[in-house]
Amino acid sequence: MPPPPPPLGRARKRAAQAFDEALDDAELVAARAALAQGRWQDTRSLLVRTGEDWDRRGHRVTVLARESYSAAWAREWLLAEPDSGDASVLLALAQVRRALGGKEKPARVRDTCIEAADLVPADPTPWLGLLLLECAEGAEGDVVRIFEQVRTRYADHHHAHHLVVAWLAERRVEAGPDPLHEVYDFANWAAEQAPADSPLAILPVIAHAERYRALAAAGHEPADPVASGHWVGRRARQVMKAAFDWWLEWEHEDHPRRLVDLNFLAHAKVCEGRGAEAAALFHRIGEHATPAPWSYPDRDGVTAFRTARAAALGTT
Repeated sequence: MPPPPPPLGRARKRAAQAFDEALDDAELVAARAALAQGRWQDTRSLLVRTGEDWDRRGHRVTVLARESYSAAWAREWLLAEPDSGDASVLLALAQVRRALGGKEKPARVRDTCIEAADLVPADPTPWLGLLLLECAEGAEGDVVRIFEQVRTRYADHHHAHHLVVAWLAERRVEAGPDPLHEVYDFANWAAEQAPADSPLAILPVIAHAERYRALAAAGHEPADPVASGHWVGRRARQVMKAAFDWWLEWEHEDHPRRLVDLNFLAHAKVCEGRGAEAAALFHRIGEHATPAPWSYPDRDGVTAFRTARAAALGTT
């Protein structure tokens, strides 16, 4: 019998290195660097090129908005182009990040998002910003309402579905593990509603990991996910196999957030003890680790990723 995989990292103190949420988007990395120097024109050009690729636009704007200087330079951009929808959306998302960090009043930020949404009525990105805020700060009805605003504009919005899954996973944790929990129903429904080539097919795996995070934080699962039985039940294995088989057939390798899904799937395969399948995923991921789910429930995500990858690839 093969030895068990090593534990996924020690309790988190500080990540060995920062994760880069730009992932493999070289154009985004370049525009972000220029924005840090006040050259917002590069961001303007980037978003013009992005057009109505809503998943890519959402990814790029949220990554840019994470930087501490984004709000200031978005305001400079608006001084030069007062009617710029792109500048307004960037400002809105940057203000959302500030609100989540306790540096802005949520009510004021909601107004900023609505103003941006009015400028670009077809764009789901201002509503994505509101969803980020409401999942952290708002009531259930607000989350559902804002999510529907996103779906009205783009039904298969990748980031929005991930946010709702993470939010749902935290409900009713006091009851402990529940294979019939609503997060699984939502993930299965969304995966079934999506087109055959949509990465939302992986959403049941995301739901499984997010539910583990919530249960572990509440003390219902061990802090080491490999030691948990969360990934080894019959239902869990069926979900993981279906997701992995789907990935093998997937032909859209240009999706801007595909590496998020691949990290979740690799993590699941490690926890499931499927080293060969995990290795195939690690080869595709390369160095593009994501904080979720390697840091779940409260671990050093970089160490967890590297430990799991080395074991799967036989480089330990």
